[in-house]
This record gives sequence, structure tokens and C-alpha cells, in this order.
Amino acid sequence: MTYFLSKAGLDFFIAFGVVIGGSMLAGLGSVFMLLPPATVMLDTAMRLKIWAIVAAIGGSVDPVRVIESNFVAGQLSPVAQQICFIMFAFLGAHVATELVKLVYKGAV
Repeated sequence: MTYFLSKAGLDFFIAFGVVIGGSMLAGLGSVFMLLPPATVMLDTAMRLKIWAIVAAIGGSVDPVRVIESNFVAGQLSPVAQQICFIMFAFLGAHVATELVKLVYKGAV
């Protein structure tokens, strides 16, 4: 159980960090390019969401392979774990995107 919670927490925060870090750096770069930072940050956060999930779960093929092989073997516990890891990564990316939206509404 400790492994599951540790991995789920890491997946959440990795996805969160990818979206927040990427959108903050895009906002900084937009200042140098004379573009509106809030708009660039929001657009970048929306586009980074799926890539943050992929980065958090460690690639797009391995977790799917684990799900497929365990499902065929009839072992549903590892399948449920992988799906939960993907959901935690999605939750982290979504929370970060919502935080960027909140900043966007405050800036506009």
C-alpha cells in the first residue's frame, strides 16, 4: 500500500509540475517576445496537459502494456493500479491547469 500511495503522489506532483513549470516558463518567454503572458500561459497549460500525464506515468507504451498483459492473464489488481496512476497524473495536470486559469482570470 505504501508503494501505491508513493507512486500515486509522485505521479500527481510530476504532472502538476510539468504544467506549472512549462506554463511559467512560457509566460516568461512571452515577455521577451512582447506577447501577453497570461494568454500564453493559459494556452501552454492547456496544450501541456496530455504531455504531463505521459511524463508522469513514465511513457505511453509501458503502462498500456502492463494493463494489457495483466488483463489477459486475469490479474485485475495491477490493471486497477495502473489506471489509478493515470487518473492521479490526470488529476495533477488538471489541478495545475485550473490554477493557471485562476491566475489568468486575476490578470485579465
